[in-house]
Amino acid sequence: MHPSLFRAGLPLMLVLGATAAPAQAPADLALRPLPADAAPGRPLPLTIGGRVVPGDGDLSRYRRQWPGTYFEGSFQGRAVDVAVGPGEVSLRIRIDDAAPVALVRPAPGRYRLNAAKPGRHRVRVDVVSESQAGATAFGGLYAPAGSTPLAAPAVRPRAIEFIGDSHTVGYGNTSTSRDCSEAQVWETTDTSQGIAGQLARRYGAAYRVNAISGRGIVRNYGGFAAPTVPDAYPYALFDGKTVANDAGWQPQVIVMALGTNDFSTPLKPEERWKSRDALHADYEARYVRFVQDLRRRSPGAFFVLWATDLADGEIAREVAKVGEKLRAAGETRFAVVPVTGLSFGGCHFHPNVADDGKIADAIGKAIDGRKGVWGK
Repeated sequence: MHPSLFRAGLPLMLVLGATAAPAQAPADLALRPLPADAAPGRPLPLTIGGRVVPGDGDLSRYRRQWPGTYFEGSFQGRAVDVAVGPGEVSLRIRIDDAAPVALVRPAPGRYRLNAAKPGRHRVRVDVVSESQAGATAFGGLYAPAGSTPLAAPAVRPRAIEFIGDSHTVGYGNTSTSRDCSEAQVWETTDTSQGIAGQLARRYGAAYRVNAISGRGIVRNYGGFAAPTVPDAYPYALFDGKTVANDAGWQPQVIVMALGTNDFSTPLKPEERWKSRDALHADYEARYVRFVQDLRRRSPGAFFVLWATDLADGEIAREVAKVGEKLRAAGETRFAVVPVTGLSFGGCHFHPNVADDGKIADAIGKAIDGRKGVWGK
């Protein structure tokens, strides 16, 4: 049996820290903060990935909390300004195909990034950190003097939704060690390099990540009290009241991985399940209902339910049973994908980036093996 996924007694998925930066950009391409009285520039129209809600100020045009949010815009010129509002966040900013530049725990304000040369450019801002402690704010992208906003990048015709726990978030996936401090977990979490980012790039797809570390289908890690993923899913923020507006979001593929937190720790006497069999039955029934609810929203989507062999195979066996119950209920447009052979070399025995690639490959084979997933 694999060692514990989290440090005993402490749900580390709730902890935030600093983040590690990628390779340094040349000095003239580095981000630099702008003075508060700098001219604001003209806003770039944006294409946004992930759930966002309106903010309440120039630095807070958008508020978000689910991981993997990204913002894309286009401009003509040499420079673009990035406006960031309150909230502890780690961002990666990329112009065209240049290496991403890190903006880590920035103070609220505006920051300027230069392109390698003048011309037409595409800019993308990825949120790579998890934000369970609270929502963060983003103020948008702006064209300063000498640059001109262009139309927002076209919406990608392919779309994938990812629903899961820490494995989907990318918890500690860039770590070179399993032994991580609380700060190092946050430092090394990068959703853009995780399963979602890798699989979406493979298909040139838009994506949305609705995942929360430590949460399950009916039970959270160690039995701690907090909304499970199905309970939190209807909301744009983790406040239980800001209902998500998913109008217009119709993914062709929905990738789900839930069960690690339901089954990776023993039941406690005070929990409502009096036996493992009772937990299994509750999990299977709720997972089936969750998929059926999602099916009503996305009638044409192809579902991929994947699972690791953690917990002595209990998770994979339970996901297989969910598949059996879905099939018995008439569901046909789905695949169950067991994933084995992972190193779990990330923080606290989580998948690392290489493992994320193996998982993405397994999911990709299921997608490619099904005709008509992307339409005609």
